[in-house]
Amino acid sequence: MLSDILPTGFECGVLNGKVQPGSTVAIIGAGPVGLAALLTAQFYSPAEIIMIDPDDNRLAMAKKLGATSIINNSKEQTIEKVKAFTNGKGADTVIEAVGIAATFELCQSLVAPGGIIANIGVHGKSAVLHLETLWAHNITITTRLVDTVTTPMLLKTIQSKKLDSKQLITHHFKLSDIVNAYDTFQNAARENALKVILINE
Repeated sequence: MLSDILPTGFECGVLNGKVQPGSTVAIIGAGPVGLAALLTAQFYSPAEIIMIDPDDNRLAMAKKLGATSIINNSKEQTIEKVKAFTNGKGADTVIEAVGIAATFELCQSLVAPGGIIANIGVHGKSAVLHLETLWAHNITITTRLVDTVTTPMLLKTIQSKKLDSKQLITHHFKLSDIVNAYDTFQNAARENALKVILINE
């Protein structure tokens, strides 16, 4: 958890997104990195954390881990719901934790004037930047490659039991069962998998 997902969610999402007490945070993508951003955003006591994902199982996990609202963007009108949750304003911080053009564009529709889009996702293709609507909104867009500078702090937080990273582990396999472990990891949606752990026998 500390080698990748927690520092990535925290550094690239929460810190770059400047999550503040009383703010509204929307996180697009409830995979392990998005959920890590959800867990670590709570260090800063935002008033609302909205988790957005097309997978109901992952949204249920997000709710369990502290999301105040969840939206299934394959079934619900995401922009309208976020606007309703925020009295028409939008989210102060929008964290993109997927890495596809559609979710980056969705971020642009959800961010409040003066807000921040913190891009975590690794984009393999170009994405549209809607300057025609955003040019006067005073928004900030951040990108970052995790450098794990926060790992010592996160380790101490886990050791003090202020952060439970084990909540992100959904499956355990013996090393001798590695083929099934990889199959579960490869079919995460079907298997309701987040992090798959191998145990040395």
